Amino acid sequence: MTYTAFHGVHRVAVGEAADLVKILKRKRQGEIIVFDDSTGAQIDLDLRGKPPQTSVPPSEPRGPGRPRLGVIAKEVTLLPRHWDWLNVQPGGASVALRKLVDEARRVSGDRDRVRAAQEAAYRFMSAIAGNLPGFEEATRALFAYDRRRFTELVAKWPEDVRDYAVKLAFADQEPQT
Repeated sequence: MTYTAFHGVHRVAVGEAADLVKILKRKRQGEIIVFDDSTGAQIDLDLRGKPPQTSVPPSEPRGPGRPRLGVIAKEVTLLPRHWDWLNVQPGGASVALRKLVDEARRVSGDRDRVRAAQEAAYRFMSAIAGNLPGFEEATRALFAYDRRRFTELVAKWPEDVRDYAVKLAFADQEPQT
């Protein structure tokens, strides 16, 4: 996971959390805001402490039975007719639900990526660019998925803010040259 750090409207560092901590500890230039490059969300880095641990803890010894496949048990609330249908499916309810989720992800994958990119850009823009000229119009263009209009509206924004907003907003597309 990578992060981007801003001091005001200027990008001061990009990298993994541990790298950013090292860089930002040296810079010490006032209020720094760090954004998660995948979600546009602000994160807090403790510049006084140790860098976050990125190493994977040693794996537990494997016991008898099937290997763990990242399965997480959670509660699902369905109506009785849903359970009735799931229970007669080949492989049972769990297999049927996994197949339904995989199919839904395949069908709506592009739409989900667009929505995630828009939300990431909006989080960033709200935090940094809320007072910049054209913010509201740029937001409308963002959610209308109008790249041409969006880039026109943010063209006069500070370079680092503009470039990062465009990168987040259209992360699902190939970069335009």
